[in-house]
Amino acid sequence: MSTHEAASWAAQNQRALMAELAQVRAALARHIAREGAAPAPAAAADRPISPPPAIDTLCQLFGLTPFERALLLLCAGVELDGSLAALCADAHGDAARAYPTFSLALAALPGAHWDAITPTGALRRWRLIEIGPGAALTLSPLRASEQVVHFLAGVQEFDERLLRLLEPVHPAELAPSHQAQAAELAGAWQRARGGPLPVVQLCGQGHGDKWAIAAAGCAQLGLRLHALAGARVPTGAADLDALVGVWSRDAVLLGSALLLDCDDLDPSDAERARAVEQLIEQVRGALIVAGRERRAVRRRPTLALDVQRPLPDEQRALWHAALGPVGAAMAAPIDQLVAQFSLDAQAIRAIGAEATQKIVVEADQSTVHNLQSTIWQACRGHARTRLDELAQRITPAAAWDDLVLPEPQLAILRDIAAHVRQRAQVYERWGFAAKGARGLGITVLFAGPSGTGKTTAAELVAGALQLDLYRIDLSAIVSKYIGETEKNLRRIFDAAEQSGAVLLFDEADALFGKRSEVKDSHDRYANIEVSYLLQRMETYPGLAIMTTNLKQSIDLAFMRRIRFVVQFPFPDAAQRAAIWGRVFPRSTPTAGLELDKLARLNIAGGNIRTIALNAAFLAADAGEPVQMRHLLRAARVEYGKLEKPLTEAETAGWI
Repeated sequence: MSTHEAASWAAQNQRALMAELAQVRAALARHIAREGAAPAPAAAADRPISPPPAIDTLCQLFGLTPFERALLLLCAGVELDGSLAALCADAHGDAARAYPTFSLALAALPGAHWDAITPTGALRRWRLIEIGPGAALTLSPLRASEQVVHFLAGVQEFDERLLRLLEPVHPAELAPSHQAQAAELAGAWQRARGGPLPVVQLCGQGHGDKWAIAAAGCAQLGLRLHALAGARVPTGAADLDALVGVWSRDAVLLGSALLLDCDDLDPSDAERARAVEQLIEQVRGALIVAGRERRAVRRRPTLALDVQRPLPDEQRALWHAALGPVGAAMAAPIDQLVAQFSLDAQAIRAIGAEATQKIVVEADQSTVHNLQSTIWQACRGHARTRLDELAQRITPAAAWDDLVLPEPQLAILRDIAAHVRQRAQVYERWGFAAKGARGLGITVLFAGPSGTGKTTAAELVAGALQLDLYRIDLSAIVSKYIGETEKNLRRIFDAAEQSGAVLLFDEADALFGKRSEVKDSHDRYANIEVSYLLQRMETYPGLAIMTTNLKQSIDLAFMRRIRFVVQFPFPDAAQRAAIWGRVFPRSTPTAGLELDKLARLNIAGGNIRTIALNAAFLAADAGEPVQMRHLLRAARVEYGKLEKPLTEAETAGWI
């Protein structure tokens, strides 16, 4: 409808409303004069207005009888026409009672029937009118809901209570696989016309994709869509009942559907979960529930759709569309982006728009390289918010020269990086992914004594791949409460899947011990926790690294499901000398350090770094370069911490 057409309709609607209110005034005047009942208001068909007047639309939507229509007009008219309030006072014979009552409506309006005021009648069931306090039901003040008054006047807006809770959702471009799901949603509701609409559940990880599918499906049916966060659903019975009633009314009035977003709902909040369940069961009209998993719906039909990320080819198309002209020169970089980051359409469009705004588009390779780097870093940052809340992000700072390992172990680390870089080539173009998703995750075990470089190696691999590294302490997330460990792991993997970040599970032996004999439910669930972690690792699109100090404690059945095992040996004297030679930064002043003597300390690289750092502080405080005497003092402190004697053979000739 154009602006001119809207203005024309508003004027016609106002005239039609005033004409009907005039008939209500005439009915009250007849009642006051003790004359006969007035005729019923003219039917909508008698008014050549397109669309029909708001009062006709409202009566059709809620199935109001002629008497209910007249009663609603009486209540709304008091708000719109001051003369109606005065007539009500005259009819009651009391200037203080300038409001309509059901008793007055029964006496003055034609076609009166008692069930118009019952709780199950349309006027009260849909909260079109409200009953104020009074001595008796028929003598209590009646008023039209504010939203109804606005609607009759031609203003289509949500109730103020809803505006504080709802967020409008607008249609966006969809990948073909998601277009099919939007059509399936619309088709399910079309087939249910005349009956209860099924609750549509959009399940999966793609938050933005689920919103876009919901908006597209609603747009096909001419419905507006608004989202309500599950965390904002009121838990109080009265507030929840008000929300259900007000939304159910406004959804019909305004042709709207509700998207209940449960993605960020805290599963431990049992009270909120119950409120959400009640809302799903009780709210009327078109309802879409977005969540990671399907919810049980007992009293309503339901349709569940599993929403996956856009397919790789669809992500490529989205990247090309988001990058515009420069995308044509970025075929290979886009392949790398798709292989590493599993983003929804909304994120791809946002990152593409942000990146192209930063760089002047020129047809040269330097621009392409700069744009690729900018986009890569933006993709890394996109998923950090959720992961930062669940795990410790480690900024890779180590270089390959910082890690002293035998060549076979270094070769395996390079192979691991190659597997991550070449996933798209092997899995997609060479067809391995078509054989099934199981086993496509790159799962690695780093085994060796504490301080031998396991975390440093993880930093090196993440740095070489330009990926974020997140450390997850398994001993901290394993819970004694049944089912809690899986929930903790699920949140971590769900948050990580967009970015393909490198996940470092420290102290894997806390969970991956020998499978226990099932003697009770706790043993059974412990084995389930292990199986769940392995299953998520096998399907995780990124790199998952586990570390352990006790490789021998890990069940061989689990070892068969790990792609790489890197054994970190305790360093020998030559390796310790190499570590000592690299432990001090170039800018650190040193004097008289003898690496062969330092290498006599029978300790791992982590302890060597601690001794070097403590010695640097001692030297800095003394205003001197780092010398052997500083290292000797720091070594005594470190050995004391380890409860290990520092022998004469290890320190002979140091000073």
